[in-house]
This record gives sequence, C-alpha cells and structure tokens, in this order.
Amino acid sequence: MQNQVFNSDIMYLPGVGPKRADLFKKELEIVTIKDLLYYFPYKHIDRSKFYKIEQLKSEMSHIQVKGRITSLSLQGQNYKQRLIAQFSDETGSIELLWFKGIKWIQQSLNKNKEYILFGKPSAFNNKINIVHPELEDLQQYEQKISSSLQSIYTVPEKLKKNYITTKVIEKMQQNAFIALAGNIPESLPEYLLNSLKLPSLGQSLKQIHFPDNNDLLQKATFRLKFEELFYIQLQLLKQKHIRKDKHNGFIFKIVGDKFNRFFKEKLPFDLTGAQKKVIKEIRKDLGDGKQMNRLLQGDVGSGKTLVALMVMLIAIDNGYQCSLMAPTEILAKQHFNSISKMLDGLDLNINLLTGSSKAKERKLIHSELIENKTNILIGTHALIEDKVKFHNLGLVIIDEQHRFGVAQRAKLWKKNTSPPHVLVMTATPIPRTLAMTLYGDLDVSVIDELPPGRKPIKTTHMFDSKRLRLFSFIKKEVKSGRQVYIVYPLIKESETLDYKDLEDGYESISRAFPSPEYTISVVHGQMKPAEKEKAMQLFVKGQAQIMVSTTVIEVGVDVPNASVMVIESAEKFGLSQLHQLRGRVGRGSEQSWCVLMSSFKLSHEARKRISTMVSTNDGFEIAEVDLKLRGPGDIEGTQQSGIAFDLKIANLAKDNHILEIARNKAIEILRDDSKLESTQNQVLTKQLKLKTMHKVNWGLIS
Repeated sequence: MQNQVFNSDIMYLPGVGPKRADLFKKELEIVTIKDLLYYFPYKHIDRSKFYKIEQLKSEMSHIQVKGRITSLSLQGQNYKQRLIAQFSDETGSIELLWFKGIKWIQQSLNKNKEYILFGKPSAFNNKINIVHPELEDLQQYEQKISSSLQSIYTVPEKLKKNYITTKVIEKMQQNAFIALAGNIPESLPEYLLNSLKLPSLGQSLKQIHFPDNNDLLQKATFRLKFEELFYIQLQLLKQKHIRKDKHNGFIFKIVGDKFNRFFKEKLPFDLTGAQKKVIKEIRKDLGDGKQMNRLLQGDVGSGKTLVALMVMLIAIDNGYQCSLMAPTEILAKQHFNSISKMLDGLDLNINLLTGSSKAKERKLIHSELIENKTNILIGTHALIEDKVKFHNLGLVIIDEQHRFGVAQRAKLWKKNTSPPHVLVMTATPIPRTLAMTLYGDLDVSVIDELPPGRKPIKTTHMFDSKRLRLFSFIKKEVKSGRQVYIVYPLIKESETLDYKDLEDGYESISRAFPSPEYTISVVHGQMKPAEKEKAMQLFVKGQAQIMVSTTVIEVGVDVPNASVMVIESAEKFGLSQLHQLRGRVGRGSEQSWCVLMSSFKLSHEARKRISTMVSTNDGFEIAEVDLKLRGPGDIEGTQQSGIAFDLKIANLAKDNHILEIARNKAIEILRDDSKLESTQNQVLTKQLKLKTMHKVNWGLIS
C-alpha cells in the first residue's frame, strides 16, 4: 500500500489533472508522487517576518505584507497591456503590476479581500512598486501546512505560461503529503540511520519542502544528500567487487628484455618519483591475477605517455599485444611518431590505424594483428571496428578517455576471450570529489610532478588595447629562435558573438609579421586532413614561426621549441580548455609564456577564470575552481561516464565531506557483505535495483 500511493500518478492529485500532469512529465520528468517529492526547492525564504507598507524600500530583498486590494485597472492595448492594482494597509499603499497572465490574475483577485503579498520591491518615479507579486488569500494562508521557511522551486518557462508558479508546486507538494498520510517507505537500513543519526526519509522529505525550522531543514538536507551520494558510491564499488571476482586478469609475471633494454638504453630522462610510484602500482595490478582497471591522471607534460609505453613493454615481454586509442587523428599520429622514435632499435612492430588509413594499409595491419606480427597498434576509434581482430590483446590504453562514449570503449573489451587490462589516461586533472563519483569503480594513480628541467609557464593577462606590445614581444621571441601559437575561438566572425575570429586575426597578424621575413601556418577544424597535416608539419619542422589556429591544437601538438601561447578572447574559453592550451608550450628547457588576451568587458566568472590561470599552473587547483564555477554536469565527459549523473540535491563542488562519509560507509558495508545478501541489507539491494532498472550497466567498463 505504501509503495502503491508513493508510485501513483500525480494526475490524480487535487488540482493537477491530465493536462498539467502531461506538462510536468514533458518539462520536468515528474510522473509519480515520488518524482514530485524528489523535485526539491532550490532555496528557502524566511516568511516569518511581516512589514508595513511605510517600511518598504527598493533595495530590500523579498518582503511580505498583509493588506487589501483597493483598486484594479487594465491599462494599455494588445501586447502592451498591463494590470495595475493598488495594495493598501493602515500605513499606506503601493502599486502592483502584472505584464503576463493578466486575464487569469484579474479573474482570481477580489477588491477589499485580505491577502498576504509577497515579492521584491522596486522603485519607479520615486514610488515603490512590486512587479508580478504573489498574492495569497489570508484565510488559505492560515490553513496550509505552516512553515516560516518557504520553499522556492525552479519553474520552467512552459509551466509559467500555463500559470504554474512556485506556489502551485508548493500546493501540489502539500496535497502529496496528505495523500500519503505519512506512509513513505524507508530507503536506508535502520542500522545506517542509527549510526549517522539520520532522520527517516518521510521526515526528511517533509522538512525539505515544509521546514519547521532551520535546524531540521539542515538535518533533512544532509540525509537526502548523503543518500544520493551513498547509492552512487555503493553502485560503483559493488561493480568493482563484481568485476574483480568475475574477471581473472592475464598475469604479467616477468619484466623482460624489451623493458630492461628500454630502461637502460633508451629512457630519454630519469623517471620522476611520481612516475616510479605509478609504474609500481600498475605492476602490482598486472601481477595479482585480477583484471586491471586503472585511471592514470597527470597534468599536461607530466610524462603519462612514457609510463604507458613502459607498461606496454611489460605486456609485450609477457607475450601479449597492446593497443593505444586516442580521440583524434592528430593525437594518434603524435603517439605513433613519439613511441616509434623511442622504441627504435628494439625490434618491435608498431602500426597506426586511423580513419584516413588506406585500404591496402588496413589489409596489411589486419593480417599482421591476427598473425601476432604487430606488438602495438595505435589509432583512433578505427581500432574498435569489428574487422580489427587481435591474436592476443593483453593491454588497452585509452588516452583522453572522456572523448569516447562508454559503448565505444566497451568494444575494445571484446577483442580477446578474457578482457584485457585497461589503463585510462587523462591530462584533464579531475577534482577528487568528481573522480570519486565518475571513476569510483577504478583504481586511481596520479602523476603530480613534472619532469626535471621544465620551467613553470608564466601566464599573463593583457587587454586588446595592448596588442602592439604583444606583437613586439612575439617578434623578440621569434628573433631568439622560438615559435608561437595564436589561438582563436571561432573561424569566421559571428554577428552575435564578439570574439576575435581567426580569419580577421590572420589578416592583422600577416600585416604585423610580413612574408618572407615570417612564415605563418593556419590550422582549423574545417580544413581537409591533408591540408591540416601540411600546415602542422610546417610548424613542427620549424619552417613556420607562428601558428594561427582554433582549438583543434588543444591536444596532440608537441613542439618543444614553441615558447608562447597567445589565447585570443580568453574570456570565452572554459578553465579546462585554457589549461589544456597552455600545456602546448613549456615542453622544452626554455622559459615559456601564455598570454590571455581579452576585452575590457568581463563577467565576474570570466575574471575568476583568468585570475586563476594567472595565479597557478596546478591543474588540480584549476579543476577545483572549474568545478565550483561550472558545476559537475557541465564538465566535459561527465555524461559519458556510465553514471546516473542527474544529482537532484547533492553538489559535488560543495558536498565533498558528505561524499567522503558516503563512500566510507559504502566501503564498510561491502567489506562485510560484498553481495549485499544479509537480511539487514535487503533494502540496499532493492534500492540499487530500482536505481539501475532503466540504465545500461556500463559500470563494468572503464
């Protein structure tokens, strides 16, 4: 009976009906009473205080007043119509105005009836008025579920057009609680509620919508946030247990000739302490008989590729093939060239497979893979095509994994009878809270140290008015034999977006740096692959001193001689992208610079992004700021993680302490009961089933 009402259609609640129910379904995905109760307010306003009209000032936030409407009139014509009311109490009167929903409001208001007025005061011609206020019948106000803290809900535009306001949603919530009569099924086991002193689900939902006081609201909020984060962690960690129990991994017992020869003869520089630590963690995974699923995080230029290469050599020494999948052809080619160069002389066969590989090349690659003549296959998503079959794939490395969908990555698993070991690499540092939620089922290794001899990149912010100063700085760098990137956000000028566009920029740069003294190469996403490659090679070989490009060079261009990165309209880029672009320089031993160009007109967030870039080179610090500014849902890749990432109340930027508690509790529970089979954990099994019922289980895939 409990579940029957909880999961019944909102259509049957008083004042809803089929039409409104359909709107809620389309706009907010609210179908049942449970869905409605989990549509949480985004803020609460203290409604305990009443003002007199003579006390009102335009700078006040929301206020409420008891009074009467003394006059009501319609002014203007057609779409310029407005409804004006005089609202009075014993101390004076103010003007109320409505520009939308006029007909409905006019019909619903009565003169000389007592109302509670709620709204934001403003001033016009030195008189106080309130635009689109809420008016509630005083008698109805006194009869409803009382709370001094009023819930305010997000109301989409289509609902507003159909006269659904935050008050209407509040009334629906009230009717939902009446229909349930206190029968809300508990979703956490009793021992967990007791150990953390959490209120019941019923109490928490009641207090979040109709708080009795701030203390009870905080307790309810904590419980609901904890539950949301707890089930994400429980789901991830349970999948990790299942994977480790179910999938035996190939055991790489030996560190043999190829690894040792590379280490002694080919290693380009001494490994950093961080690289040694990570290789040790990976070697342990490869030898324990369980299939490895590890995330390797490392800032731009920290030496992740070298670690990946050394791990591949361990796999090869044990008789297995390796594949490395990159998101773009540029990056795949860069990996192919750098790995081929580093392994030159070790008698290994390395192949490159991309979308532009010719049919003849493909045929040869396919046959060499099957015949075990290929040790390492590097490529783009072309690697996951059904035609690509390995003799004995033992290790898969995925670079910049957030650019691949989980379904794409899953195909690599099926390239062997048992799943290969998986190493996922990312150069986008992930805040710990986000990593625990997105990659909670993976083991995580971090390279938090740059190779020796690298100088930190100096970042500076310049306004457009200082362009001549910038050009003279570029000339000085070019004269000393260095190269320069200049990156634009758009290819052609936009009528609506005031960005510096590449075509216009190229003209002014060509005038400032004329041929034949200077050579400029241009690269953007709309060029044909052959043209793009030719322009890239001009720069890579040092024949062009300046590369003018769009963000196509964000990953995959490695030119140690490039010492300056100029980012035009820097205010239009996200922090993660700015950090990635900056990482294109600083790859040699010379001092490198990143210059962020912007207009004077900057939003608060743009200023914060630019000042963060100027003040730190620490990718993890930048990622934390990015998370706070943008929120997890906007961060590239979160939608492909395989997690139900539609958090309704928790906030990963602010609730990391709750996430820690939730993860620790999930670890504790699974340590004692990894399959959640005990009687006391049946509620957990049931909830996990409900939460994953409509989702593809990608959790077993890195």
